Order: sequence, then C-alpha cells, then structure tokens
Amino acid sequence: MGGHRNSTSSNLESGYASGSSSAAALPQITISIQHLKFLNSTLNSLAPIDILRWAKITFPNLYQTTAFGVSGLVTLDMLSKLQKETPSLPSIDAIFLDTLYHFQETLDLVEKTKARYPNVTLHVYKPEGVETTAEFEAKHGQEMWKEKPDLYDWVAKVEPAQRAYSDLNVAAVLTGRRRSQGAKRESLEIIEVDEAGLIKINPLASWSFQQIQDYIRENDVPYNELLDRGYKSVGDWHSTEPVKEGEDERAGRWKGQQKTECGIHNKRSKYAQFLYEAEQKRQQEELTAALEKVEIKEDRIVDHVEGFSI
Repeated sequence: MGGHRNSTSSNLESGYASGSSSAAALPQITISIQHLKFLNSTLNSLAPIDILRWAKITFPNLYQTTAFGVSGLVTLDMLSKLQKETPSLPSIDAIFLDTLYHFQETLDLVEKTKARYPNVTLHVYKPEGVETTAEFEAKHGQEMWKEKPDLYDWVAKVEPAQRAYSDLNVAAVLTGRRRSQGAKRESLEIIEVDEAGLIKINPLASWSFQQIQDYIRENDVPYNELLDRGYKSVGDWHSTEPVKEGEDERAGRWKGQQKTECGIHNKRSKYAQFLYEAEQKRQQEELTAALEKVEIKEDRIVDHVEGFSI
C-alpha cells in the first residue's frame, strides 16, 4: 500500500487514492492500478474468510455496509469468528440504510442479528430529516419510488450512504455483492475503487447462492424469513418480488424495469448530473413563477390606469 499524497494529478496518474475526489475528507489510501490488478488476481484464489482477515489488517476505517441480505449475514458471521480469533484487532462496525420501506421481516431480522452479534456496532442511516414513513411521504409524496425513481434512490439510499461515509470517515467498505447474482455483477472484482476514492471489498464475489445457503445452514446464521417464500434478494417491499425458477437472484428487484442497481453501486457522477439537472429545473420553475407574477402585476397596473382614462 502506497503512502499519503497531496497531489490529485499524481494520484490520477499512479492509481487510486481514497478521498481524492470526495467532498468529505476520507482517509488517504493510495493503490496503484498495477497493485490493484495484482491484489485482485491474488485474492481471487483465497477463501472469503481469508479475504476478510486480510482486509481487517490492511485497511483503516473499514466498515461493512449491509441490508441484511444473505451475503451480508454470512460476512457478519465470519467477521464475528475473526473477532474471537484475534480480539486485539479492531472490530468492524456495520452500516444499515433504513429507507423506511423495508419489509417487516427485514426489520425483525435486524433485531435478531443485533441479539446474535451484540459486539457489532450498527450505524443506522435514514433519509435526511425524517424518522418515519409518514414523515417521508409528507415531505416527498406517497409514491416517490414510482413517480420519481431516480430521485427516490438519491433521497432514500445514495445520500444517506454518502452521509454515513462522511460522518464515520469511512475509507473502505465490505459489501455482499457476488458475481452469481447476475446482471452487472458478473464481472465483479474482489476490490474496486469508486470515483470518490472509496474502496469496496467484495469478499464473497466468487460464491454461489448455494454456497451462501449452505454456510447459513451449517453455522445457524439468522436469515430473512422471506427467503423461504421464494425471495432471494430482498430490498424495499415496493420493488421486490419472489424469484422464479431459473431466474437470476436479483430478477425480483425492480421487475419490468431497465434497472439492476439502486444507485449506491452506480457511478457517483450519474447522481451528480442528476442533482445538477434537478437544480436547474427548480431554478427554471422559480424564474417562470416570478415572471408570471410580474406579468400579472403589470396587467393590474394597466387595468388600473385605463380605469382612470378620459
């Protein structure tokens, strides 16, 4: 792992530096492009628990992001085993994005998991400025997820995630993504670096759904009851359905839509552009409204003057 650098241009030339393009001051960790390729080729041959063991001693400010899907639960269980194995190493906190539209079964699982792994600190982030679904809908409308899906992704998931990374000074995160989940994840690497310099580690990238199921059963890991009802990937209740035989694991997410990710794992520039366009639209609407008021006022003045004409 390289040393700290202050020059953005040199970081771009040599590889990736956490925090190099983020508004938040993330801890500086520099990985050259060549080193990243070497790490991925090496880590691909390791078992997930060995990848986690390596990540724990390699990255400062390492967190686990989880929606309490099956992969995240396996990771959580492995991390608890590693903590017992080497209690002197720092524990890995978890980040959960509560969109306020999770299934009740998911929320029940959160409580079961907290009881099972009491030494794990869970940081819960909700959409900014609201605590309940009622408050969210009073602020954003009852079906924002249907009427403005991109804006919903930003408000409910992307912004809270970025706020968590900033608040907690996150440099690297463990995710539960796997190649066997299909869609855009088929070419997933073990380590990625996003546009803001956040390092993402996917320790279970090579595992199949069957391997995940076997681990959960053999280690008595708590899991979402919805899995027994045909669900394989569980997100918000309004955009998740059971998966049919032969379909990809994530086929039940956003069914019928040209969409495979909620935005957290998409390029951040997409959302920067989205916010820019939304702001431009807002400003245009304000300008139009102001001009309409001026025209109305001018019409009234003309009417008033004409009323006094001889």
